[in-house]
Amino acid sequence: MEPASPSSTATTFPAAGPSTIKRPTEDGGEPEAKRVKTDAGTDADPSSAPPPDAATKPTPPAQKSTKKKDRIKGRRKRSDHDEAGGYNAPSPPRERESGEVVARLPKRACALLIGFCGSGYSGMQIQQNARTIENTLFDALVRVGAVSKDNADDPMKIGLARAARTDAGVHAAGNVVAAKLITQIPGVEDFKARVNEELPPEIRLWECIRVQNSFNPRTLCDSRKYTYFFPSYLLIPPKPTSAQYRVLKEHAASLAPPIDCPFANDAFWAGETGPSVSNGDEEAEVAPTPAEVGDMARKRSWRAGAEQMAQLRAGAQRYIASHNFHNFTVNGTFMDRSNQRIMKAIEIADPVVYGETEWISVLFHGQSFMMHQIRKMIAVLVLIARTSTPPEIIDELYGPRDIFIPKMPALGLLLEQPLFHSYNTRVAAPNEKLPGGEAHADYRPPIDFEKHKETMEAFKEEWIYKNMRMVEERDGLFDAWVRMVDAYGGTDFLWLNPRGTIPAAAVIQPAPASKGKTAANASGRERYRKGGFREKRLFDATSFPVGGTGKVAENTAIGDGEGMAEGQEEDAVGKR
Repeated sequence: MEPASPSSTATTFPAAGPSTIKRPTEDGGEPEAKRVKTDAGTDADPSSAPPPDAATKPTPPAQKSTKKKDRIKGRRKRSDHDEAGGYNAPSPPRERESGEVVARLPKRACALLIGFCGSGYSGMQIQQNARTIENTLFDALVRVGAVSKDNADDPMKIGLARAARTDAGVHAAGNVVAAKLITQIPGVEDFKARVNEELPPEIRLWECIRVQNSFNPRTLCDSRKYTYFFPSYLLIPPKPTSAQYRVLKEHAASLAPPIDCPFANDAFWAGETGPSVSNGDEEAEVAPTPAEVGDMARKRSWRAGAEQMAQLRAGAQRYIASHNFHNFTVNGTFMDRSNQRIMKAIEIADPVVYGETEWISVLFHGQSFMMHQIRKMIAVLVLIARTSTPPEIIDELYGPRDIFIPKMPALGLLLEQPLFHSYNTRVAAPNEKLPGGEAHADYRPPIDFEKHKETMEAFKEEWIYKNMRMVEERDGLFDAWVRMVDAYGGTDFLWLNPRGTIPAAAVIQPAPASKGKTAANASGRERYRKGGFREKRLFDATSFPVGGTGKVAENTAIGDGEGMAEGQEEDAVGKR
């Protein structure tokens, strides 16, 4: 019996051999032929029929290949691995086109614990035609043999990733880079020592450890620690002859009831009189005058007292817990939930004297940080301490009003280390079940920088802190920053007052829609507002050429949010 055709065109079966089924085309044209196998029960030629014992199954309809099948296509079967000695056995040698036979060494998922001085580098992350930390590290791994020649042309082939990015010139005592590396290299007994031989002295490998194959340092990083290092003389109140002193004193007197300026008549500035200096709409020069050079010598001999340290620590406590830090980043908005960040702890160490200058270090431990957040947080602490502003003003800065906060110089910022508490907890349970403990091949060590603390501290002193102090002693960078702040005579800093409130004059209003623009595409925050504080690119830099303070006056002013980020990662949660 012939099957019925779906159309008026009949389908015929030939008497022998493979059959052809003619199917009509969609447009009704000439049917196209499709070859099919004949069934064993038809009247086919016996010479072409399969033997009686052969299994005859109908051909299943064609199926579209799935993505999963495409992914596993070409993989070796488990039996092939077993016959070759298991999954950990090296693959057989391959012959290159030139005839060279190269043995394929197994790669392992690894975490590299590193530290570096970022001066002279264009940041952490891989970039083409740039000198970066990862470029230098990758080249060293290639020379050592941890990266095969087949993968030496592209770092992505080994899955290179990092826990935290840092920008140009920013330092890190500890950071984590993940990659799939050849760790058992013929002729290399000490992997860490061999890699450090290939690295420049300002980049160090603290440890290379095996990690789980799914390890991603960015998403598995629970929190980060940063340190900011600054000279204590920044806490000296504004100079009585400065525009900042005049504006803040007049604002305190205008309050109802009037309040005396709490930092007036400070002993450090005893005898200082003269007209106030206002910058108007012009940028302030930061190159010191002869009188300011004399002030610099006295500032370096000044020492912070118990009152100043108490003010710093009281302000720092206002940062702890979860807050909306929209005023502490670039063009943040109150309604953006990604600006909600968690500060776990802030520690302010007692001042330490190096040479003639006293320095203070502040350790920030947070779940994640946004661009410029730490530099703005430390600026608020310094500004409220030097103007005797109540620390409660920090609570007001979390509110919906947009307030301008300057950035402290990037020079003082240091990434201490990322932390991986959750990952360490996850690997601890299976590690306990392994016979032989750390000697077992499946053991995965925790990611812990504490075991390298002594070595890291020596590295920070030699390569990071010494560089910061050298730049400050030579160029007076921090003094240039505070003089720039004191030279400003506008209203941006009126939130620094003895009442701890934000006056309307200090609130940044949305920029009005200009001609040809609508309110929808106009800037949400007026970056270049009339009379607004103007920052300088100089204070976004961390690497400085030899040349002294002459470089200070040559830098042009920039608006808030421009220049380099201070090295904080744009973390896994949202917006370095």
